[in-house]
Amino acid sequence: LRVQNAKLYLATFAAVLGPLSFGFVLGYSSPVIPELSKVSDPQLRLDSNQASWFASVVTLGAAAGGMLGAYLVDQVGRKLSLMLCSVPYVSGYIVIISARNIWMLYFGRILTGLASGITSLVVPVYISEISHHKVRGMLGSCVQLMVVTGILGAYIAGITLKWRWLAVLCCFPSCIMLLFMFFMPETPRFLLNQNKRSEAIASLQFLRGPHVDHEWECRQIEDNVEEGLSILEFKNPTIYRPLLIGMALMFFQQVTGINAVMFYAETIFEEANFKDSRMASVVVGSIQVCFTAVAALIIDKTGRKVLLYISGFIMAVSMAVFGLYFKMVLPTSRNSSHHDLLFTPNTLAGGTESSLPWLAVMSLGLFVAGFALGWGPIPWLVMSEIFPLKARGISSGVCVLTNWVMAFFVTKEFHDLVGLITAYGAFWLFSAFCCLNIIFTACSVPETKGRTLEQIEAYFRRS
Repeated sequence: LRVQNAKLYLATFAAVLGPLSFGFVLGYSSPVIPELSKVSDPQLRLDSNQASWFASVVTLGAAAGGMLGAYLVDQVGRKLSLMLCSVPYVSGYIVIISARNIWMLYFGRILTGLASGITSLVVPVYISEISHHKVRGMLGSCVQLMVVTGILGAYIAGITLKWRWLAVLCCFPSCIMLLFMFFMPETPRFLLNQNKRSEAIASLQFLRGPHVDHEWECRQIEDNVEEGLSILEFKNPTIYRPLLIGMALMFFQQVTGINAVMFYAETIFEEANFKDSRMASVVVGSIQVCFTAVAALIIDKTGRKVLLYISGFIMAVSMAVFGLYFKMVLPTSRNSSHHDLLFTPNTLAGGTESSLPWLAVMSLGLFVAGFALGWGPIPWLVMSEIFPLKARGISSGVCVLTNWVMAFFVTKEFHDLVGLITAYGAFWLFSAFCCLNIIFTACSVPETKGRTLEQIEAYFRRS
């Protein structure tokens, strides 16, 4: 089959406006927290603990959204689930815009997190089910590309916009998604699972164009449609094996330390004489966007596992160097008992401030690039590919829940981890997890490049 129909790309673009909204949610806290920490209104002013909750409470909303999305995606469909996401997105920002106290800010963040959790589940499933296998990797990688683009957009807009106006701007992508998705088709696989064959054929005609054998593709999908799913079926290796792989991918993605590194990026750049911390965030965001775009362009040629190997190796090396930086520059006699040093600029050991910041900046940039190249986009892509159709909703929900719960723990407990095993010990631990990522990829992750979703499902049945 030759994919020459621009409507497939149009449907993908409409769907990835959801991850763009998701990116704005994640990026919103970075420029806003410094501003809210200095506002004159004591009801809205954030201290360090409240700022931490403002940033991380999104992950709790997203964890709940992942489970809600697991229900919606199978009950109301992929398309309508995406359209419904716009409600908590816009509602959350309206609450933030009208906030009169900190609890309203938290509630608004939870609502936007809820929408982000639904989006992070539904969009990869929607794109994988409408895509042809020759471009599924590229289109699936656009999910992470739009997430990091949204983060970068929030960073850039935050330079000039106040926090309320930035929230107004963040409403727009989800509103545009609602408008565009109204004209897009439901996925053929969901329609066939609902015994709506004529609608499935019409969807394939929209997505593939008029010069393709729609009946043949429809029959291929129908051969793998099975009725219902009971809890007892999770004893079946064709269901629990891909579920365990998906959960492990989400676990290992978070224990690379990406959220901890991004949290500390501002201080690293300050120590390297980048006085404008907001501009430093833009630099980091730009690195993410560039290398995620590279991954999207090459993933269907190189394959998923090769990029996971390369990504894991780059992250392992850069985290080891990052730990070495802290080993050399922080006062060693106080490393284990004064973990606040990690978050305080100008605590470098004598004589190192002028010679070593380049090492931190280099390792930070390399780590972000490595993550964007593989372990950022690919776990979400593989999650959308490996589950059988009848278990796709609930299995994806469990994986999304795993991801967001781990994101919450890594974000909230990093400070305590540094106090327990020192700064350099924490980053060396992340480096060790990156090495485990490589081993796990080699032993357990199937290569899905060039296979249809039905062929991937057949692979798990055979093995």
